[in-house]
Amino acid sequence: MKLIVNGSEFDVDVPDDVPLLWVLREELGMTGTKFGCGKAVCGACTVHVDGRARRSCSYPVGDVGDREVTTIEGLGDGDTLHVVQQAWLEENVPQCGYCQTGQIMQAVVLLQARPEPTDDEIDAAMSASLCRCGTYTRIRAAIKRAARMLSDATDAEVRR
Repeated sequence: MKLIVNGSEFDVDVPDDVPLLWVLREELGMTGTKFGCGKAVCGACTVHVDGRARRSCSYPVGDVGDREVTTIEGLGDGDTLHVVQQAWLEENVPQCGYCQTGQIMQAVVLLQARPEPTDDEIDAAMSASLCRCGTYTRIRAAIKRAARMLSDATDAEVRR
């Protein structure tokens, strides 16, 4: 089957019921997406499928079809980090870092839907993405920082 991942087309020879996570990691060598629970509960494996957050550990590759998959490796633009990745660093969010790729992918989808989310909206959107280190306060701060950065960039673009 053909997959479009991070803007590139790949041919993979796997059964339709193989979880997307394992195709990304084992077949395509994209190890940024992490295995956490294997039951779509923790969020460490979150990727985007046509811009929607999906838990790749339980998402059969056969369900992807011709939709585009974006992983953490495809978020930025070359050597430039995505604004959410930059905010994550500026707020010193990661401790062990294991859940962070899934957290970032979920946060990107949140900010696309709600460019200026409230604390309650952030908490609701991120509640299913677990962080064993408990960096939830920093996660919220990073999302708010990213929202400001995106707003400032939009304001600057409008002024041009």
